[in-house]
Amino acid sequence: MQTPEEKIYTVTAITRLVKYTLEESFPSIWVEGEVSNYIHHSSGHRYLSLKDDNATIKLTIWRSAGQYLRFEPEDGMKIRAFGDITVYEKGGNYQLNARKLIPVGIGELEIAFRQLYEKLSREGLFDESRKKPLPEYPLKIGLVTSPTGAAIRDIMSIAQRRNNSIQLILYPAQVQGDGAERSLISGIRYFDRRDDIDVIITGRGGGSIEDLWVFNNEALVRAIASARKPIVTGIGHEIDTTLADLAADLRAPTPSAAAELVIWDKGAFLESIGDFLSRIDFACSAAIDWPKERLNQLRGRPVFLRPESLVREREQFLDNLLRHLSTTGKFILEKQKNALSLALARLESLSPLAILNRGYSVLRTYPLAFPVKSVAELKRDDTVEAILKDGSVIAAVTEIKTKREK
Repeated sequence: MQTPEEKIYTVTAITRLVKYTLEESFPSIWVEGEVSNYIHHSSGHRYLSLKDDNATIKLTIWRSAGQYLRFEPEDGMKIRAFGDITVYEKGGNYQLNARKLIPVGIGELEIAFRQLYEKLSREGLFDESRKKPLPEYPLKIGLVTSPTGAAIRDIMSIAQRRNNSIQLILYPAQVQGDGAERSLISGIRYFDRRDDIDVIITGRGGGSIEDLWVFNNEALVRAIASARKPIVTGIGHEIDTTLADLAADLRAPTPSAAAELVIWDKGAFLESIGDFLSRIDFACSAAIDWPKERLNQLRGRPVFLRPESLVREREQFLDNLLRHLSTTGKFILEKQKNALSLALARLESLSPLAILNRGYSVLRTYPLAFPVKSVAELKRDDTVEAILKDGSVIAAVTEIKTKREK
């Protein structure tokens, strides 16, 4: 039973009382825990839970506060959240409205750098294939840096030493602090639109990671990566590497090094031109003098001094050849004629006609005309033909006598 002294609260009343008590008791506090159930809503608000071994607290980051986060929370990440304890009356639960997050164990900027690096790497902004070649002999260079910093002084000094013919145009930019990324982006876009600018250098002298942090700004990195003109960065010192360096077409370790890489040495260039001209002169001399000397040598030869004498000598030589050929031909012809005469005489001496001329006759059968070499080849009444030197006689065999019968 309720006593008259006991007070009865409505749910709203007690909830508002708790809300008031909590918000008054825990304004602007830090809470450390492990992230779980992280949600980045399409509205821009972020919702997550922070937990430890024994408890969990809900945490909300409104869009107005979330836009200033340097890194995105991830499940399992240990963080410290700064904000105000409040009570959500509809749900009857309390939560922390966070305004700032810092990672525990790993630096906030390091996480932010790593997350943006992975994001832009996936988009290919740091690919070597995107790098544009630098002009070998730029004549007009755009500088996007502080007008009062050490970087501009170093660059101007190097330009004066290496090549005072190159025109340096400065876009005075803010290189750290709020708004620095907008200033640097404006400078890069300004020079990128100018057709007379050959290459752009941007950077600044050394400083802390916070001082250089603007060169890890996503919008600035994208502006560098998307520029039509080649961009060289010289930011801080050798050990400082920013995302702008990775997106640039060439990263120099310092602003001075950037100037050394971009501003070509006029003295060395003129010296190379002198060497080149010397090589051309030598090549021309070799191409002209040697043929000229060769021509003079040829002109001194008899064929060019007295060409008719050479013709005459050749004519005389031909005449001699013709005479020799004629003599030799006659000799060979006469020799062949003599040989032929001897052969004819020898042939005539062996001819049967010659024997007939000496009074002999040749006997052969008639009409078959087989030569008769022996009486044994004939018999009585055979018909034979006797060949004489001036004709032949057809006769019949009437008697045959051998040598013994004679």
